[in-house]
Amino acid sequence: MYNVREWRHVFKLDPNKEIDDELLERVCESGTDAIVVGGSDGVTLDNVLELMVRVRRFPLPCVLEVSSLEVVTPGFDLYFIPAVLNTTEADWITGLHFEAMKEYGELMNPDELVVEGYCIANPECKAAKLTGALKRPDAEDISAYARLAGHLWKLPIFYLEYSGKYGDVKAAQKAADILSETKTTFFYGGGIKTAEQAKEMGQYADVVVVGNAIYDFPEEALKTVTAVKNSV
Repeated sequence: MYNVREWRHVFKLDPNKEIDDELLERVCESGTDAIVVGGSDGVTLDNVLELMVRVRRFPLPCVLEVSSLEVVTPGFDLYFIPAVLNTTEADWITGLHFEAMKEYGELMNPDELVVEGYCIANPECKAAKLTGALKRPDAEDISAYARLAGHLWKLPIFYLEYSGKYGDVKAAQKAADILSETKTTFFYGGGIKTAEQAKEMGQYADVVVVGNAIYDFPEEALKTVTAVKNSV
């Protein structure tokens, strides 16, 4: 079984975006620790399955980030279950999770399920609009959510998500300090366009997630693997 605490870098691929075979091969053989399949819109069972089959040709963990019950399918190594900490809409905290357990619980391997405590810090992004996380958390809020995830709920992952915008480095540093006292793994994602940005966030986050840059700046995105793994 894969242990996310041993990871430093992951690429997040959107099933609703096109990626050719050559670039996919370079991404999967880049030295990244895992491929996460997930997105906020246009995600269907068909395009999830198609991408999973393509990634499965390579010897690295393939993870599904579950955004709806319709895309849950066997074949992934792990299933990341987002629970949005900074929303008032209960469906995104426990509601959809309850429905999943009710419908699929008997079929699921508990060891493959990993809950992500999400703090969505960019209210303009698609994920915020989808989940109702429309208030921008400041650095103190982010610290509190980190404590909630790590100290109170003891979640496997705290995910600070800026989605399309490079985040507040000082807020990430403070969250890292808080989570260093816990067994919660600190994931950072959002707005990373350069190896330098990846290295900077890699000094604080346990795992740096690179997504859109794969499609927009592929050569620079590929450099983020080494940059993160060489960061202190």
